[in-house]
Amino acid sequence: MVEIISHHSDLDRALSFIIPERNARGRLVRLGPVLETILSAHGYPAAIEATLSEALVLTALLGAMLKDVGGQLTMQVQTDGGAISLLVCDYRGGELRGYVQHDADALAMLPAMPSLFALFGKAYLAITFDQAVSGERYQGIVPLDGDSLSEAVESYFSQSEQIPSLVCVAANGPIVGGILLQHLADGEDGRDRIHTRLDHPEWEHVKSRGISVDARELADGTLPLDDLIWRLFHDEDEVRLLGDVPLRKGCRCDAAHIAGVIARFPAEERRDMADGDGLITVNCEFCARSFPIAADA
Repeated sequence: MVEIISHHSDLDRALSFIIPERNARGRLVRLGPVLETILSAHGYPAAIEATLSEALVLTALLGAMLKDVGGQLTMQVQTDGGAISLLVCDYRGGELRGYVQHDADALAMLPAMPSLFALFGKAYLAITFDQAVSGERYQGIVPLDGDSLSEAVESYFSQSEQIPSLVCVAANGPIVGGILLQHLADGEDGRDRIHTRLDHPEWEHVKSRGISVDARELADGTLPLDDLIWRLFHDEDEVRLLGDVPLRKGCRCDAAHIAGVIARFPAEERRDMADGDGLITVNCEFCARSFPIAADA
């Protein structure tokens, strides 16, 4: 019997769970209004919006791996020669933000739905975990492989973490959803991995159930995430929910904070940074806002 608690919210939400007898953990994410808010600040072309949307869902999925609420997960793709030169997203306590730097002329030369390689060229995927309580930082960097960012994240876990994983992301208009499933060491129950087998029979069973998910279900705003878990794993003895996290746009830029940082510079350096009107303009790439700060403030 699956132990599932019913919820009514099925957008801008992340739901984590474990399947104890299968030594597996998972997370479902579905973004709607939050995604629209983040994208609307930039006015990106369709191909860039689709790429950033997938990246934001992946970032929220990976955020489940943080050990403490105040920690931060950052996903970054840096390229050499692609239409996209930089993609950055991060997650902290349910807050998401992200942006893309791209070459509009190079993008215009590509088809409407370009391949991952066409967008990024030769690129590397970096995933960084910053733990707030311990202050520890861990970063893994792998080549950007696969036909999608989701496949690249799967490759990251296989190469860098050696954790069998399944990652799927699907879009339906303004709604994008995703699922992350992973095999844990026997008896781990969500704690740190000690050992694992890439071909573990329990993992093969969980993976087969995960693969059966329909893309329309992942991005169906009328289907509660709890019901989707039930659909996938109703034959298990127990599915234990670990947490329901509301997701929101989170940009930490603040005029007062920025002014305080600028004030730490010597007066002569502030004058050198200022324009003809005596203002130092600080741009936030995440929220596409500019903050003019008086150099003599």
